[in-house]
Amino acid sequence: MTETADAPQIFSLDQACQLLPQVKHVTADAVRQAESLAAQLRGLAEDDPDFGPLSAAMREVVDGWADAVQSLGLEAKGPWLVDFDNGEGYYCWCYPEPTVAHYHGYDEGFSGRTRIQ
Repeated sequence: MTETADAPQIFSLDQACQLLPQVKHVTADAVRQAESLAAQLRGLAEDDPDFGPLSAAMREVVDGWADAVQSLGLEAKGPWLVDFDNGEGYYCWCYPEPTVAHYHGYDEGFSGRTRIQ
């Protein structure tokens, strides 16, 4: 991977695949926490006294996950969706996919991704 002070990190496909186990671990932990919170939120009315703190905890989980992903030089594009900049677009991974197997251009989103492996 390459990086300058103002430029994003650039990843080859091999580098993205090598970093993926760490991304999977961070993501799986966040997913477990979010699922637990979602189960507690299910069925609660917005005026329930537990709703606010549980919603805030959910935001903290997702935001913490995004921060962890970004600290690796990656882009969190949505909950559990990670892009690895390759200099021409993105290698794209979404939990719980087994590997980095998709690509999309800078102007395309998740719906425009194509299989690379």
